[in-house]
Amino acid sequence: MANGTAQSSITMRKDAWWVAPLVTATILSIFGLYSTWRAFSHADFLVQPYLSPFYSPYLLASWWPLSPALLILWAPLGFRATCYYYRKAYYRSFFMAPPGCAVRPLAKEGSYAGETRFPFILQNIHRYFFYAAGVILIFLWIDALHAFKFEDGFGIGVGTIVLIINAVLLSMYSLSCHSFRHLVGGKLDVFSKCPTRFRIWGKVSVWNEHHMFWAWVSLFSVALADLYVFLLARGVITDIRII
Repeated sequence: MANGTAQSSITMRKDAWWVAPLVTATILSIFGLYSTWRAFSHADFLVQPYLSPFYSPYLLASWWPLSPALLILWAPLGFRATCYYYRKAYYRSFFMAPPGCAVRPLAKEGSYAGETRFPFILQNIHRYFFYAAGVILIFLWIDALHAFKFEDGFGIGVGTIVLIINAVLLSMYSLSCHSFRHLVGGKLDVFSKCPTRFRIWGKVSVWNEHHMFWAWVSLFSVALADLYVFLLARGVITDIRII
């Protein structure tokens, strides 16, 4: 896009640059539709000892007529929606701003305002969604450990493994977050004065390099964990007891 006819076209790239934003938009759209459908569901989310991660913690409120999932999903969904990686993903995929490197943005020239205007200025509260999602993560681990407690005592089923894997992947997604990296290593002028925080910051920095990977695998894991519990509740599948 240097000059002449190149400036009048969207790009001079010869590769299939549009594949990545198309795949991203498709996956995020499917997840959005599925999670919205499940969030408004009033049933098929609990099969002892398994609780769908969309409903954790399970809150019962007599004053709340809608699905209990709506009381808590704002935290993890807000955390993902304001995530630094997901911002890049949906800015490119849905807003074409820009759809790829060396590809002209869809928006008119001069209209880009970054995240300084509503509603995108709300992205700046990402760290607070991180704190709220951290609380939810604790309950997800409690539910995952509860999945070992069957009516006849300790046991391990396929559902137990599904919930444990989901908790691990969500933990890695949360702990590789830029906000957590800043939390453990930010506001320090001299790392040598805080060697413990420096070691933690170094480990989190390594995780942070793979934040995109954890973002995707945890997105699939939470949806599949919910789907597993849903299919169990509907009687479509049967949980296999391993121990």
